[in-house]
Amino acid sequence: MTVIGTDGKHRCFGGQAGKEFYGLYHDREWGVPVHDDRLLFENLILEGAQAGLSWETVLRKREGYRRAFHDFDIERCAMMADGELEALREEPAIIRNRLKIYSVRKNALAFLKIQREYGSFDAWLWGHLDGPPPVNRPKYFSDMGTTSAISDLISKTLKKRGMSFVGSTIIYAYMQAIGMTDDHLAGCWKA
Repeated sequence: MTVIGTDGKHRCFGGQAGKEFYGLYHDREWGVPVHDDRLLFENLILEGAQAGLSWETVLRKREGYRRAFHDFDIERCAMMADGELEALREEPAIIRNRLKIYSVRKNALAFLKIQREYGSFDAWLWGHLDGPPPVNRPKYFSDMGTTSAISDLISKTLKKRGMSFVGSTIIYAYMQAIGMTDDHLAGCWKA
């Protein structure tokens, strides 16, 4: 069931008093197809940071992540030294989990290898779809899928390539965020 924002719009999430930023994310980004490698990397890192937390928590720290990780410049993230990563464990503007912080460098290195092999991460990632993104219209958020055969495959491949915080549930949420699946609830103004 959708929520009604302060602007009267029915959304999957966000838009209530104090959560207008969350509604803007829903309206402008969630489910919109992304084909820019830097944005794909940013979303992948942020989805991994969410593990065990709420997306709202991560979204509130997004600007802190951009500052801490060089605006998600993939090459710069791949070259971050241990000392630089360790210092981020004291940075309150991000989630200070050591494994999540170090995963940024680890994932950047694997991301760059995929770019070199396929010309872009975008080509590799979106190549998993045989056609347009699947459209689902669950009535309730609780009815929404959390994994799929495609998220299972992408997750397994990324893990083999050395990435972490890329389990199938995280990858499915990533696919939702970047528009590889359209899961807006029935009754959402974007459905």
